[in-house]
Amino acid sequence: MAKSKLVFCCQTCGTLYPKWTGQCTGCNQWNTIAEETQTPIQSSRYQGYAGTEAQIACMADVTLQADIRLSSGSQELDRVLGGGIIMGSAILIGGDPGIGKSTILLQTIAHLSQNLKTLYVTGEESPQQVTLRARRLGLPEQQVWLLADTHVETILSHVKKEKPRVLVIDSIQTMHTSLLSSAPGSVGQVRESAMQLVTYAKQTETALFLIGHVTKEGSLAGPRVLEHMVDTVLYFEGEQDSAYRIIRAVKNRFGAVNELGIFAMTEKGLREVSHPSAIFLSRYAQPVSGSIITATKEGSRPLLVEVQALVDQSHAANPRRLSVGLDPQRLSMLLAVLHKHSGLSTHSMDVFLNVVGGLQITETAADLPILFAILSSFRNRHLPPDLLVFGELGLAGEIRPVPGGQERLKEAAKHGFKTAIVPQANVVKKEVDGMKIVPVQTLKEALDCFEAIC
Repeated sequence: MAKSKLVFCCQTCGTLYPKWTGQCTGCNQWNTIAEETQTPIQSSRYQGYAGTEAQIACMADVTLQADIRLSSGSQELDRVLGGGIIMGSAILIGGDPGIGKSTILLQTIAHLSQNLKTLYVTGEESPQQVTLRARRLGLPEQQVWLLADTHVETILSHVKKEKPRVLVIDSIQTMHTSLLSSAPGSVGQVRESAMQLVTYAKQTETALFLIGHVTKEGSLAGPRVLEHMVDTVLYFEGEQDSAYRIIRAVKNRFGAVNELGIFAMTEKGLREVSHPSAIFLSRYAQPVSGSIITATKEGSRPLLVEVQALVDQSHAANPRRLSVGLDPQRLSMLLAVLHKHSGLSTHSMDVFLNVVGGLQITETAADLPILFAILSSFRNRHLPPDLLVFGELGLAGEIRPVPGGQERLKEAAKHGFKTAIVPQANVVKKEVDGMKIVPVQTLKEALDCFEAIC
């Protein structure tokens, strides 16, 4: 039998050390290194699932099968997955506790069980608890099979016997294997358990869903290699006190990344939102200053969101720059560009930014609307409620085009917007019905438009 040895492993990034140290040099985290027992890899550890050995083949001789995708029962989840579930794929979904990871997968597996054999492995709850949730959500129970276990070898023995087509593991941090002596949830256990499950899914064409915990920083707990093992990584986003949940794809080998799926949490579970732009738009009885509507592109879908700004006199030595849903570093850069090219100084002002609805905007199309919202709050002048603004701002004061300009304008026209201030290069050749498009090339031209409409 192969001998085991003691090693010291970082519980955040998985870096190995021969002895204990206070700080990990791989991720620069303190007090994350713990003692583990390392067992040499056995050559037959991941063999035997498919029943046949892998053979070398020429690419020209490989027979391609049709890309058959299974519907999860939710159009929003199918959108995030790239059109549906591909058999043999491994999907990792993470999010804060109680945000709805188990709920959406229970709804998905209940839908798929009507035509396929499925298995829901729960390592955190008993079968009674899962059944109670299913009954509360009004889900069918006849074809949903449950297994309460955390031992990977035992789970795989049941799976090889029952041969389910869809397998859900809730959660990967609770799984452990006999090949390692460390505690469940450690880096070695998570890595080894996930590797065995993913290998089985690949060799037998089984769709695998893994639920993962997240750290207080919001990243998936466990080794970073966990995200490299799977085909798709989904993140659940949303505030606990909000009824809306957002699923974002950050990795997808079978579809586009940064796709969004938007859901509403109800007493009957998660329900997809058919018109997501409506939930991010606020309708005020009277126009208010510091508010502007922009069109952001998330994946293949444009969304209309409201950006709010508050500029106030600071009473502290260092004025605050705070943004929620936007990059704080980009806010500082935009304020510097605004001061350089317009002479408007906010050095003694507190500047706060917020994206309504809890959405995270990562693209640069929000540059111009951010400045409009800041100017509106600074001068206490409200913008027209039917105005749409988007565009990237360069350091030289130029307004740069953004991708998907026509789709953004069409989405705004559907919601009744009458005027749009956009970069010159984003002006569409075919006019959008009922919308006046104002092109701008520089920040000076954009500021002139601001003065004209306010």
